[in-house]
Amino acid sequence: MINTSFIMGNKRFSYFIILTFIAGTVLLVAVQINSAKNTKALIQNNNTLLNELRSSNHLREIDRDILGVESRIRASIATNDTTHLEGIDQKINQIENFLDSLSKDNVDAEEERLIHRLSVLAMEKKTTKEKLLQRYNSLGNMDDQTSIANPRARMISNEITTITAKIYETRKLHMVELSKRSEEMGRKARLYDNSLLVLLVLSGGVVGFHILRQFRRQQLLIEGLDIAEKKASVAAQTKENFLANMSHEIRTPLSGILGFTNLLQKRPLDQTSAEFVSSIQRSGENLMTIINDILDLSKIEAGMMRITPGIFSINGLINSVETFFVERAKEKGLSISSKVDPSIPDTLNGDATRLTQILVNLIGNAIKFTHQGSIAIEIYNKNQTENEVVIGFKISDTGIGIDKEKLNEVFERFNQGEDSTTRNYGGTGLGLSIVKSLILLQRGHIEVSSEQGKGTTFHFHIPYSIAKEQLNTLPAMDTNYFKDKSNIPLRILVVDDNVINQSLMKHLLMQWNIDFDIVSNGLEAVEYLEKNDSDLVLMDIQMPQMDGYTATQQIREVLKLNIPIIAMTAHALAGERERCLSRGMNEYISKPIKEEELFKLISSFGMQDPITAETKPEEKVTAFQYIELTYMQSVSGGDLTFEKTVTQQFIDHIPHHLQQLTNAYQKNDFTTVKLRAHDMKSSTAIMGILSQLEEKLNILETATEQNPTVQKTLEEVKTRINLAVEEAKVYVKSL
Repeated sequence: MINTSFIMGNKRFSYFIILTFIAGTVLLVAVQINSAKNTKALIQNNNTLLNELRSSNHLREIDRDILGVESRIRASIATNDTTHLEGIDQKINQIENFLDSLSKDNVDAEEERLIHRLSVLAMEKKTTKEKLLQRYNSLGNMDDQTSIANPRARMISNEITTITAKIYETRKLHMVELSKRSEEMGRKARLYDNSLLVLLVLSGGVVGFHILRQFRRQQLLIEGLDIAEKKASVAAQTKENFLANMSHEIRTPLSGILGFTNLLQKRPLDQTSAEFVSSIQRSGENLMTIINDILDLSKIEAGMMRITPGIFSINGLINSVETFFVERAKEKGLSISSKVDPSIPDTLNGDATRLTQILVNLIGNAIKFTHQGSIAIEIYNKNQTENEVVIGFKISDTGIGIDKEKLNEVFERFNQGEDSTTRNYGGTGLGLSIVKSLILLQRGHIEVSSEQGKGTTFHFHIPYSIAKEQLNTLPAMDTNYFKDKSNIPLRILVVDDNVINQSLMKHLLMQWNIDFDIVSNGLEAVEYLEKNDSDLVLMDIQMPQMDGYTATQQIREVLKLNIPIIAMTAHALAGERERCLSRGMNEYISKPIKEEELFKLISSFGMQDPITAETKPEEKVTAFQYIELTYMQSVSGGDLTFEKTVTQQFIDHIPHHLQQLTNAYQKNDFTTVKLRAHDMKSSTAIMGILSQLEEKLNILETATEQNPTVQKTLEEVKTRINLAVEEAKVYVKSL
């Protein structure tokens, strides 16, 4: 609601600012245009007024100049001196020029008549001056006894004075009118200036008011968002706690179900019971997968999904993932193969757990949606620098495929391309959404290509750091070590309040012949350790009276014991391992507890040097030319019976498979050729000859017709395998 109101408010505010700007601009332009016109007219009027003032001054000068000319004429007559007549022509000419200019701009007919009459009178003065000069030149004097007392001359002078006075009065009235007009225009100019000022002040005030109002609304929105964010944070924390508790409450009994089902499968069962147990196992695993998907999705949404880098072997990881799916693929009659680019450094630094999760999801989908054919896993070197390699992964299947129109939707949550997919194949539709999120979290990218009825291919790539030291694969610990009572070097304390978990741990530890005690809560664990010694503690987290965190703190701070403590919890949220380690625990294992993971932790914290010394396989020096026993001996861990059994199986079965391959090739049955060539990769790997045959087996696996190249390759494979079988027979006899 706040967001919608804020958006609408922003839109209205934007519209208001735009409209105010347009209206203000139009008004300012209109006022400015009128002000400019008024100013221009005012300037013109002032110029006219100045011209009138100059004309009035000139009129006075004309009156004075004409009277001065008259005085000179009288003086020249009285004194009979012509020098008084000098300059009269220039004065008369100046008067004429001014009268011409005055007449040019005049629009008043009466005034024009007076100006014309004034010009005539001025010219008469010039004529009189000419007559006097002529008389002087002819008679030698200018006094004719009539000129000085000439009444006409007096009348002309009076008329000149009268005319200039009339013109002056007319001009004076005109100047008054111009002055009034200038005053009016000045008032208009002040009005326009005041209007502009008022308009600017008003528009600025209105805009400023709305800006302050908008800031206030924004401040209220920020406060509302802050409150909402705090509520969301509390809700997210509540959700996290709820998911953590639900995870614990659901996974704890479910882990017990899966654990006991796993143990039950190892017991002799009739066919019906075995089917029931298998169904329980599958249902439990499916339920666990759904729970894990929901938890992963919740962690991703909350931004709590963390990528934890670590050192891992890419070849070992791919081999483990492929092995995990081999049996499931065989159950559906599918072949599964993997190929790792040899140019990829084996030891990398990255989150192996998330990569495994991605691959398991994609390969699991490929097997689920494929009824016949194969699943191919290809790992290639997309790009490599000195310290980093971008690894590309390609998972292809020959399954039902995806409609092209649905390809863009497969990575959306709760989406499986078509509704029929959910009905026919099950699932939540969360897997690919989680896969994409995990890849993006690791700075990777994923895309999919598919064709209905022909299969689907997922491409993704993730950058990994190259480990500075490439690690060698270490032999696995021998779980049979605990079978001998004389080898028991440690005592374990199990702290768990759940009866099912107690029974499961009891069975596992008894099966391993480990000496142990079980208590039901942290308080009992602290009391036990006050009186007894233990080499290792398996500590549950959520327990009554005293939880695992508090108990660990008591053991570290009160009892001052550095005994290794391994946390056991059904919590699967991000940060749980870090939280355990920060409380003083040494390691963390999630429920349902897997036998191999638990044994590895016990081996790491409990056995160490004595166990390592006991279980380190003896190195055998072999001088065989074709077979290489290093891998088999590392897997056997020194168990010669295992080595003899595996080698004998190679001797017994590989010639038969080779014969089937040959017969299929001769019959043009290249489907069987492909299957047998692929199967022989696993058979030859145990004896260390796969590296010699892999390229040739690949040729046979992809062959579609008989030709000299394929025939030659087949003969080379037969020769190399037969030689390896002979050396294997020699090795069996030496055991």
